[in-house]
Amino acid sequence: MFIVHIASEFAGVAKVGGLADVVQGLTRELSIRGNHVEVILPRYEQMRMDRVWGYTKSYADLWVPFHNFWVHCDVYFGFVDGVKTYFIESHFFKNFFNRSVIYGDRDDPERFAFFSKAAMEFLLKSGKHPDVIHVHDWQTAMVPLLLAETYKHFGMTHPRVCFTIHNVHHQGITGDHVLRQNHLNPSWYLGDDRLGDDQYPGAVNLMKGGVVYSNFVTTVSPTYMHEIRHSTLGHGLQNTLNRHWAKLGGVLNGVDYGVWNPEVDALIPHHFSPENLDAKYGNKKALRDRFWLADTYKPIIAVISRLDHQKGVGLMRHALFYALANNCQFVLLGTSPDPKVTEDFWNLKRHLNDNPDCHLELAFDEGVSHLIYAGADMILIPSAFEPCGLTQLIAMKYGTVPVARATGGLADTVFDANYAHVPYHDRNGYTFNDFDQAAVDSALQRAIGMWYHYPQYWRELMLNGMRKDYSWNHSAQHYLNIYEYIREK
Repeated sequence: MFIVHIASEFAGVAKVGGLADVVQGLTRELSIRGNHVEVILPRYEQMRMDRVWGYTKSYADLWVPFHNFWVHCDVYFGFVDGVKTYFIESHFFKNFFNRSVIYGDRDDPERFAFFSKAAMEFLLKSGKHPDVIHVHDWQTAMVPLLLAETYKHFGMTHPRVCFTIHNVHHQGITGDHVLRQNHLNPSWYLGDDRLGDDQYPGAVNLMKGGVVYSNFVTTVSPTYMHEIRHSTLGHGLQNTLNRHWAKLGGVLNGVDYGVWNPEVDALIPHHFSPENLDAKYGNKKALRDRFWLADTYKPIIAVISRLDHQKGVGLMRHALFYALANNCQFVLLGTSPDPKVTEDFWNLKRHLNDNPDCHLELAFDEGVSHLIYAGADMILIPSAFEPCGLTQLIAMKYGTVPVARATGGLADTVFDANYAHVPYHDRNGYTFNDFDQAAVDSALQRAIGMWYHYPQYWRELMLNGMRKDYSWNHSAQHYLNIYEYIREK
């Protein structure tokens, strides 16, 4: 099958968040299975070009119609982790992608609408007719609209489109100028059944357009799909999703076990497996040595996270003091986009600097994250909402037991040791429902009690998590099933 992914991120060369990991992991697995897979990205200024093999100009002088201009572009090709990848470089006075950031500028909707148009123009001019075009989040949600309303009239009638919503909180709400720039009549496309935003009259909702015009819509976990359809977590998109319920589905993200695997991980000092679990504790000692923690008989509770409201930053702060008051050690690795949160945690770090049971690492370091996953006993994930979450999946592979709020993908993957309605061999952590301090305390109390008083059962929880396969193997097969389904329609 010929599959093209059009995305704004790809781990290794241009990563902001989990979207990049999904595009990388899924495309690699699809390629391994013998499919012809290509990825199309913008050519950003700050890309990691050292991660691209065989970088060369593939298509010169791609002229893209945009507003009243024909924008000159060049297309480059290279392999990223073995996946065929094209990079579109625009030579435009608005300087869309030659900037210091990937997201965060006021003209983001205009920038990525242009990229969507350029990607479609490249497919057309290069004669590519993929079976499936897979697009991701609002940044490339205009692709199915452009295919249906513009490019099918130029002969692109073969491709079908799968649209994945990674985070419905960001929908690409903008003005109707984005439609005019792409030669689409706003008076026609601003209807409630097309791109007209349900909350802001006259506004264009790019994510809504992706839902309406694609052949199938996925989210990154089944529970998250249910939540965004039936609760305020849909952020105004509920009616559209429910109107198109017949083409919706949730597919859990996978983890790249080539990177996250304690048996082969080059970034941890001691390799271990379910058959050699005691070697994990060499990493616990290494983690303590790295952060100057006391070498004592206590569990280490870890947080590896962005420090913001979605991730439950207030509950993380509370859990730190709960852990210290209940004979535990606490380690945190993360940064915040909010200066006030950053200042608060730096004050905490200074206040706790001499505490032998606590360390706050207010940065992000890939190597340190591997050591924390390998050395900690528990990982806390108190998210307000979580479309999928990779943290709990990685932690379980390393025998680190998740304590997580039962929302989104966390509810699909973490099964409570005491109360889950699954067999005992599938129980792998502790969950709580309410987004408050009492709920966190309750889950941590049960987890800490198990660690101290029933070590044999704790070990079983660790092994249950390690033995569960959350690789891209299963998720990729679900996507292939979706691709086959929409090809036949």
